Amino acid sequence: MGKGDHSDLEAAAAAAFPPAYMIESPQLRWAFIRKVYALVAMQLLATVAVASAVYFVPAIRRFFAARTPAAVAALVAIIVAPIILVLPMVFLRKWHPINLVLLALFTVAMSLAVGLGCLSRKGIIIIEAASLTLVAVVGLTLYTFWAARRGHDFSFLGPFLAAACLILMLYWLAQMLLPMGSVATTVYGCVVALVFSGFIIYDTDNLIKRHGYDEYVMAAISLYLDTVNIFMAIVNCMSSSDP
Repeated sequence: MGKGDHSDLEAAAAAAFPPAYMIESPQLRWAFIRKVYALVAMQLLATVAVASAVYFVPAIRRFFAARTPAAVAALVAIIVAPIILVLPMVFLRKWHPINLVLLALFTVAMSLAVGLGCLSRKGIIIIEAASLTLVAVVGLTLYTFWAARRGHDFSFLGPFLAAACLILMLYWLAQMLLPMGSVATTVYGCVVALVFSGFIIYDTDNLIKRHGYDEYVMAAISLYLDTVNIFMAIVNCMSSSDP
């Protein structure tokens, strides 16, 4: 059997068994997409509200600046809480309404962490980072929808992004043990922003084509974390390069 025959067989198989996202109802898929983006929008609004309270309320700022045992304990709890909440949220992601309760708790914990991460930053840097994040996320999302409409697939990014995350984690640990200065921090922030920009494309492509209708919580978490990580990476990058 020749190469042309193989190609004909593959084309016939693709026509007979198209991917799930091509045979499902477009109305159901768009309803799912709207639901996910509604959750992400609520998460981001909650993050802005909670982080703003942490940043602007003088009592909260003084509490964490005092570095008392209670403040240190609160800081550790805020850092650990999102990690603890991720596991049950993953395993119970299809259990309504428990998944939404866990999503809300996770969002509050992440919002507090973002607020603490911004406490020592200048207001103008935070505004600029938020603006750049908005432009990047919206632009990459629109591009992914445009590309998916024309048949492009971004599933191949998965292994590369996973490897990039592993390398970034190892680099972060090395930098914690052996600080490498502001230049290394700036480079690290830029690379993190680029990697999670890739995750925006990858996770949006999964939202359009692969997520099941009962996986709205996981889809929302993915896009929310991508956005938050891009923002914090830009904040760290601009802060380290600020004279």
